[in-house]
Amino acid sequence: MTATTTARPVAVPGRTARRRNQARDFRTTRWGWAYSAPAVLIFATFVIIPTGYTFYVSLWKWNALDPALSTFKGVGNYQRLIAATQPTFLSSVWHSLYFSGAMVIGGTAVSLALALLLQRGGVLLNASRVALFLPHATPVIATSMIWVWIFNPRFGLADWVLHSLHLPTSDWLQSSSSSMPAVIIYSLWHEVGFTTVVFLGGLATLPNELSEAARVDGCSAWQEFWYLTWHQLRPVTTFVVAITAITSLQAFTQFYALSGGGPVYATTTLSYLVYQEAFVLSDTGYGAALAVVLFAITVLFTLVRRRTAAGSESSLV
Repeated sequence: MTATTTARPVAVPGRTARRRNQARDFRTTRWGWAYSAPAVLIFATFVIIPTGYTFYVSLWKWNALDPALSTFKGVGNYQRLIAATQPTFLSSVWHSLYFSGAMVIGGTAVSLALALLLQRGGVLLNASRVALFLPHATPVIATSMIWVWIFNPRFGLADWVLHSLHLPTSDWLQSSSSSMPAVIIYSLWHEVGFTTVVFLGGLATLPNELSEAARVDGCSAWQEFWYLTWHQLRPVTTFVVAITAITSLQAFTQFYALSGGGPVYATTTLSYLVYQEAFVLSDTGYGAALAVVLFAITVLFTLVRRRTAAGSESSLV
């Protein structure tokens, strides 16, 4: 009598692990679509659909009271951008780029310097972290109203400090030459706390071995920062530059509260011009065209920064 045995399939560890990983990956399953549907629905309702509708409105001389009476203009609203005066479209773009460039360069430099200082620790410096981040947690409209009093040329704190230091005072928000620097000073005060915390998080992840080896080799503090610390912080710096530039291009509240786009349109940025044309002058179609241009500039800058970030990350490998 011969005994028959049935060969059992041998489990291969690699295949079993793959099957388990595939079973846990819900991105291509119905459950994955079910889980992501609420977020996709909210994003589509409040971002995708309004953005597409803005493109549509920009092609019309829009009648906000009765859309049925709107007149199709095609690219007519975009052609008006070049011929626009008081303020010109190009001047508003220049003001936006001026403000964004100052926020990117100044904000990145100041926040990185503060992060390096706060990294040393200590009771006083740890308490300073909270005080530094606190302005970012405050509403822009409320703090802007306070800074209007600080920049007051008669009894404001800014001119009092300059006068105490025997420095020339300024009209700040009352002068076309100093209004934009005044808005930049406020914006740096409000935003630097967030970017400083981001840099502190990046510094906390850096290994100490390279810095210790650099000190043993006789590197100065500047050489250690330039060739080691900042080189390793490139991904963090790229993120800070990108997020600062995008938020600066879309900044509106501080211009509305501090200067109202003036004086003589000196602080009329592209985002403020969108508000003025669409909601103050009720030229909704032209305002939508300005919003589309602002959207295109933001997307272009984002793509450039992604390409730059990819190049910097590949150079680090």
